[in-house]
Amino acid sequence: MIVLITGGVKSGKSSFALKLSEGYKRKAFIATGVPFDEEMRKRIEVHKKEREGFDTFEEPIEVHEIIENLNGKYDFAIFDCLTTYLGNLFYYKKDIDFYLNSLIESLKKVNYTLVLVSNEVGWGVISENIETRRYVEKLGLLNREIAKIADKVYLMVSGIEVGIK
Repeated sequence: MIVLITGGVKSGKSSFALKLSEGYKRKAFIATGVPFDEEMRKRIEVHKKEREGFDTFEEPIEVHEIIENLNGKYDFAIFDCLTTYLGNLFYYKKDIDFYLNSLIESLKKVNYTLVLVSNEVGWGVISENIETRRYVEKLGLLNREIAKIADKVYLMVSGIEVGIK
């Protein structure tokens, strides 16, 4: 089963994803964050403490491989988050279309519950920066593609989950 949780920054997406893991025994956590600065390093440390009971896979780029490798080994996994993952692809100047297509294809092969966390970043002002506009558009399209194949989709609003699908 594929579950997409989307919403704004600090809306409760990750907390809700962790709540969905209750009752599962074999749990994995796919972490995409890279400690580029002190604030991100601290954020990663806080998140590590929240994922007790999970086997953690830290991978900024080759996430599609991890998703496929979890088949048959885990009952539940959280991929947190698509927003950071896409930022990593931009930062490391990867072939974004290749990696996003690989990600979508890996999701079609999942035989466990996979919860993907993403942000809605296109609800604000349109940036004057072309790279930022490109990023926002790619993330919006990625969220749409995943929502199409997801079994459930939730929007987090002020800490409240709203079922969409």
